[in-house]
Amino acid sequence: MNRPPLRFALAGTGFWSRYQLHGWRELPGCECVALYNRTRSKAENLARDFGIPADRVYDDYEKMLDRENDRAAGRRLDFVDIVTGVEQHAPLTKLAADRRLSVVCQKPLAEDLSVAERMVADCRQLGIPLLVNENWRWQPQIRAFAAALDTHREKLGRLWRAHITYANSFPVFENQPFLRELDRFILMDIGTHLLDVMRFLFGEAESVFARAHRVTPGIRGEDAVSALFAMQNGMTVYTDLSYASRVPGERFPEAFITAEGEDASLSLGFDFKIRLVTKEGILTTRHAPPWYPWADSRYAVVHASIVAAQRNLLAALRGEAEAETTGTDNLRTLRHVAACYESIARGAITSIPNKER
Repeated sequence: MNRPPLRFALAGTGFWSRYQLHGWRELPGCECVALYNRTRSKAENLARDFGIPADRVYDDYEKMLDRENDRAAGRRLDFVDIVTGVEQHAPLTKLAADRRLSVVCQKPLAEDLSVAERMVADCRQLGIPLLVNENWRWQPQIRAFAAALDTHREKLGRLWRAHITYANSFPVFENQPFLRELDRFILMDIGTHLLDVMRFLFGEAESVFARAHRVTPGIRGEDAVSALFAMQNGMTVYTDLSYASRVPGERFPEAFITAEGEDASLSLGFDFKIRLVTKEGILTTRHAPPWYPWADSRYAVVHASIVAAQRNLLAALRGEAEAETTGTDNLRTLRHVAACYESIARGAITSIPNKER
């Protein structure tokens, strides 16, 4: 028996919303029926491009939720996809949850850890699914790296150290100028992605020592961070992030990963290649992302992962699978981020709380 598609409204029509809408359109089983943005003209432009009727474009979020979910008028919403600035995530999530609508929220849930914890607690109390659109762990080469860690477990032996690096000089401020004004920049932006990947691959950390740098002139927040994590499983993981690095082989927006075991190493490097290095030699495989005609070539690997991430979220919303990136899971990543900022401020090793509250 065919089930009707889930109907959703998208809140926020900035840079990333266009690509997330394309991602949803790649998946059967959902339909965007309305758009909201504080600046109505931006929502109207996106609506025209995606064939969404003008009378389903709003600059009043509550009005959109109430009008588009008026069952008496034959309209319904199943979930809201929030793609706004991070400062709007909490209030927009609460307004949707209060109306018993499931929420997909852009990462990170909030800049303030206590706000994110309240978002998760409120949705849990109401029994409302809160899912997070965190797509980096869904990049095909990162999924392949995770699979290779499992496949080659015996060859690798006990893992004892790993290095995750994201270093490039991409002019990120050109298409997202608001990033210049953030008091907390790369660690809250790219850092939430990379620390989610770290947790996905190597589990939870128990402590961190981190340092930050502000290299680019005219920005308020940090554009480079180095963080050394002591993991619960005994590993040491060094994670470094930078938008201020001109280095050989830089490939925005790729992250490179090396994991060292007692007997071999596994690395994800340039051109999506994974190399297993053992005493017998080197085994190389390549895991290029799929290409979508709507993707921006500069962001192709990330845009490809949008589809895979949203496929998992949609399956969860339809009751067909478990979501990987829930609000609860994103909280764990944000606790790692918060510990990094505390370590930077104190100049000291900082513990990471991992108990659910």
